[in-house]
Amino acid sequence: MPLQGNLRDFSTTQLLNLMNLSGRTGTLTIFEGIPTGEKDAMQNEKMAPGEVKAKVVFKAGKLVHALLNGQASDLVAVLNKAGKLTDQQAAIIRERAKGTTDKALAVRLIGANYVTKADIVNSIQQYTLDVVYNLMSWREGPFRFEDNVLPDNDIIMVPIDLENVIVEGARRTKNDEELLNNIPNLDMALKFPENPKEKFKGIHLSVEEWRVVSFVNPKNTMRQIAKANNMSEMEIRRIVYGLQQAGLVDIVPPLGADGKRVTPAEAQSRSTGSRKRRTQPGPTKDVVTKLIDRIKSL
Repeated sequence: MPLQGNLRDFSTTQLLNLMNLSGRTGTLTIFEGIPTGEKDAMQNEKMAPGEVKAKVVFKAGKLVHALLNGQASDLVAVLNKAGKLTDQQAAIIRERAKGTTDKALAVRLIGANYVTKADIVNSIQQYTLDVVYNLMSWREGPFRFEDNVLPDNDIIMVPIDLENVIVEGARRTKNDEELLNNIPNLDMALKFPENPKEKFKGIHLSVEEWRVVSFVNPKNTMRQIAKANNMSEMEIRRIVYGLQQAGLVDIVPPLGADGKRVTPAEAQSRSTGSRKRRTQPGPTKDVVTKLIDRIKSL
């Protein structure tokens, strides 16, 4: 019987700790919640699992794979996001490698000197961590952990120790709450301040930061920029916040189809990313121990 529940009662961070302590192998799936109209014992709305939103895979208590629904996770996309392949290279390789598995493609790319083995391992590891750190900011949603359920062998899985992930994720979660407070609405746009060339002199930006900068235009919302760059909501917030604090971009209402600025209230009403956030008390040690015993008995 799979372990299941809701993130509002048992957070992603606590689930990672549980997988780490119990050394489990399997797949954690997080779903879109569908209200059932019923109440649970805590008088919260019961949620039925809907569309799959994310999957996290574990092997012997280590994190080995993660993906978000709607975000490309194939090897070409991962290497492109990490800046190891240009957009042009990615498009060409994707076309020529149709039907090729990630493992087979990795061998071909290394043989052709496009990338090194270290490039592939590091890029996959960073992609997996970015997904999981994003999930650690989620506050609700039905989940299910299925023991010994793993993806196809064609997927490249890089083992990552969970201890550091949990510590770093806990730190980032606090930062994410600050980001949500500072940038609550992703349907706002970006523009450059006066004399942008002067401000960018001597600035060293990452590949992802430059990609966001290339889309800065009052007509482009942050949500659109995130989608164009295959970024999550928290990733675009983190990058924009850094650029804003450095004085490189300003957050402004977007331009409408008529060329006029949309008011902040109108932009806010268009936002689909805002969620209610609540502080949840963590489970006691006894609860964690019982859950570990339950997983071990599955």
